[in-house]
Amino acid sequence: MTESTDLQEPRWMRDLRRFLPLKSQFLLTGNVRDLQFRATGRFASSATLEQSLAAMLRDMGYAAVLSYDPLRGVALADARETTPGRPSSAILSSLGLQGADLGVGPDLLRAVLRRLTFHDGPPLALLVHFASRLSLRADVQTAEEHAFFTEALVLSHKAVARPVGPDRAPRFNVALWIADKEGDLPDWLVVNNPRLRHIPIPPPDRVLRRMIAPSVIRSLPDAQGQTPEALGQAEDALVDGSEGMLLTDLNAIALLARSEGVGVAAISEAVRRYKVGATDDPWRKIERRTVVEGEKRLAERVLGQPHALRHMMDVVKRAALGVGGRSGDRPRGVAFLAGPTGVGKTELAKAVTRMIFGDESAYIRFDMSEFSAEHSAQRLIGAPPGYVGYDVGGELTNAVRERPFSVVLFDEIEKAHPRVLDKFLQVLDDGVLTSGRGDRVYFSETLIVFTSNLGVSGQDAEGRRRALVSPDQPYEAIRAHVRGAIEDYFTLTLNRPEILNRFGENFIVFDFIRPEIASRIFDMLLARVLLETRAAGHSVQIAPGARVALKALCTADLSQGGRGVRNRIEAHLVNPLARALFAREQPGPVRIVDVHWDEVGAHVTLEGVEPPAAPRPPAPEEEAASAPAPFAGLPRIQPRF
Repeated sequence: MTESTDLQEPRWMRDLRRFLPLKSQFLLTGNVRDLQFRATGRFASSATLEQSLAAMLRDMGYAAVLSYDPLRGVALADARETTPGRPSSAILSSLGLQGADLGVGPDLLRAVLRRLTFHDGPPLALLVHFASRLSLRADVQTAEEHAFFTEALVLSHKAVARPVGPDRAPRFNVALWIADKEGDLPDWLVVNNPRLRHIPIPPPDRVLRRMIAPSVIRSLPDAQGQTPEALGQAEDALVDGSEGMLLTDLNAIALLARSEGVGVAAISEAVRRYKVGATDDPWRKIERRTVVEGEKRLAERVLGQPHALRHMMDVVKRAALGVGGRSGDRPRGVAFLAGPTGVGKTELAKAVTRMIFGDESAYIRFDMSEFSAEHSAQRLIGAPPGYVGYDVGGELTNAVRERPFSVVLFDEIEKAHPRVLDKFLQVLDDGVLTSGRGDRVYFSETLIVFTSNLGVSGQDAEGRRRALVSPDQPYEAIRAHVRGAIEDYFTLTLNRPEILNRFGENFIVFDFIRPEIASRIFDMLLARVLLETRAAGHSVQIAPGARVALKALCTADLSQGGRGVRNRIEAHLVNPLARALFAREQPGPVRIVDVHWDEVGAHVTLEGVEPPAAPRPPAPEEEAASAPAPFAGLPRIQPRF
């Protein structure tokens, strides 16, 4: 545990100490609902804001610290630590509050504030909790609210400091307003008031978490038997994993670890469970055989892309092991899939999802063409307070909160507005997004995939679309051109080289669908169509000549990749086949013997297929001749006479 010689109060505490002799009222805002730093003996620990303030004020010579909130009224702050020889009844009686029936509302607070200001004796302090709720609106008050805050303003100027203690240091009877933000109190009370100082309380930084970490780690059941090195490593893991968290969260992590039997050595596992809200870790459940055979399995769904599959499996293996520069809350892995349309980029993301999590429902897709407007970034994280849709939340933050273990696909990233891309900086760097509602959503268990068609086509001087790469080029040339186009887009067009750097070397460029691969895609899609017709109750075959003609048509133009092959099968086979099947009066097995086209469209010619002849039933005499004798095989018994 960190000793007091290494402890240093947070800056806001030092600021309060310095100005207590100079101001009669203070406004504390910001992280006021969190636990705060507290030095207990030789060690650092965490305590409520009231407990921390009470300890500090008593250390500075205040006889007692009173606390007000709308529920309990006025009481001694942390009454267990009342100054010896001065019980709570005597302190309250000195202010005329013992036995008084003033309720718990503003009237009581006004009376206490007035009596506190003019109290003649040892200095007292008053903590006003939930000061944000003393007024319905900070800019417009009711008559009663205006009168209350006006009296508070006047009292701040009438307060007089008196020398206290051996050093005769001046002390006010001080009031500390504890609010959510500065604007919750009237501006005319706070701004330009020389007797009131605003002190914001920030969230705990790394230094403060480092001071608190020893007490948190040593609260675990198995901490007693650990070596100093093991305890130090656990403290480092807790501090690194709790970036952006509050001290309340650190205590909650320790409680979770104790309740679920997580020891000191596995404190990072307790941090992970607390963040994502799940005990199971699907990444650790991936079988080794699944990863080893992953490239082969992916090749069954994504054809003709060996380079892309190998690179993608490298990303998956790093993600499964949790190595490769991943630290803190960063996503498990990041991949940028680029190349021509219809070559399997989206299909690869789906296949990886099924391979990792065994369920494609863990696949979350966002079409970035829907986020081309600047304001559309709010759709990802949710509208801020006061705007329509605030209560709904963000599409991205909601989806990841519901499925923390997932593959998140951002399709056609180049169509998103640059302001939207800025959100990805936070995700790729810190692995966290703060929703419009203020909730922190962690991406530490996700695999982030981006897709893009950059560098494949462009516009000429006349604005017409033209291809920048073609299937005639070798793959290495296509890869170099696409990679260069991506770099130019982020560095020159968007002037966002920092986004490009976040992707690292995880750019995966896909090749065009070559003729031999297109033939395999055609065979696979055709088999699927025939299987679907059979499932619908129609037995359909296709003659070799019709099959050759259909394949030549569907694979003639590969500019749209496998998606183009699928679309042509639908146009030239599925649609005319559906018409022909409905036009037949007699159901039964059929064969496609011809595929032809005219000005109307595609047509197929069907020919009925005779069902296989049923076996002829035997004639009665044949059946009798072939039947065994009634007692054949039984021992023959000689009759006795």
